Amino acid sequence: MSGFAYLVRSGKAEEVPLKQALGQKADLTWIHLTTNDERAKAWLGGSAELSPYLIEALTAVETRPRCDAVGAGAVINLRGLSSEEMVASDPLASIRMYALEGQVFSVTRKHLNAIPIVRAAIEAGTILDPGDLIAALAQAITEELDPVVADLGDSLDDCEEKIVTSRAFELRRLVNQARVQAIGYRRFLVPQRAALEKLANLGAGWLGEDDRLHLAAAADRAARMAEELESIRERAALIHETLTDLRAEQIDQRSLIVAVVAMVFLPLTFITGLLGMNVAGIPFAHEQWAFWGVFWLCVVLGVAVGAYFIARHWFER
Repeated sequence: MSGFAYLVRSGKAEEVPLKQALGQKADLTWIHLTTNDERAKAWLGGSAELSPYLIEALTAVETRPRCDAVGAGAVINLRGLSSEEMVASDPLASIRMYALEGQVFSVTRKHLNAIPIVRAAIEAGTILDPGDLIAALAQAITEELDPVVADLGDSLDDCEEKIVTSRAFELRRLVNQARVQAIGYRRFLVPQRAALEKLANLGAGWLGEDDRLHLAAAADRAARMAEELESIRERAALIHETLTDLRAEQIDQRSLIVAVVAMVFLPLTFITGLLGMNVAGIPFAHEQWAFWGVFWLCVVLGVAVGAYFIARHWFER
């Protein structure tokens, strides 16, 4: 188990050991744990003396964004980008927090990119209380996600401009990647918007008016990203359908060419097969011009059949 702790008094932040942060009087005590084992549960239940409900909320393996009032405090789960490798179905790392007057406990299992940004802000003296801390985390998470969602939309724009039959396979792979990413992000951004809205309206004294405004702005940004992701998902489905139609059209066109070639050679095969029988009585079999006569007959028939299909517009796209 690893982590860090900050004490903020009169606008000045001090990083202290985890055990030393407990029981201290300060405007803000932030205790953050980075763990994926049972030691965090033991520390939170023993040294921090948190209730079993709070311990389970902070250390649960599977979480989704939420905000629940717990006495005078609140349990908040948020999701953000991570520098670690994530699976497609779970592309965002979680941070679980318990906030109350003067204190914030937070736990992450994977590195969250927003944490260093917030640590820099708290060391710079711009974070003074729990409301400032949570609002800064929410803003850092949404600001980092915004360009990622925009890039997904741009990638689909590029795919739409490059839709041609010859690149169908490549484009289908790119579209599928964008669609999977959009579904993964949207899975967490929709409840994250609801959690931020609920937190902004929470009747907690440790949330200032400016904190509520920042949380509402982050919720609005999350809502816009969720709508954009839904649009990306629908556009990706339409592009995929278009590419599938193009592939089907390409296969039909090739099948048509094969069918026309077969139709051209069908009468020629009949004639050559008929004249090639090893029986007596074949007309003109002993004439010197017989071979060239059959050859030019086949050429004329082949050209006539081909002209027929051309006249019927079989080769028009």
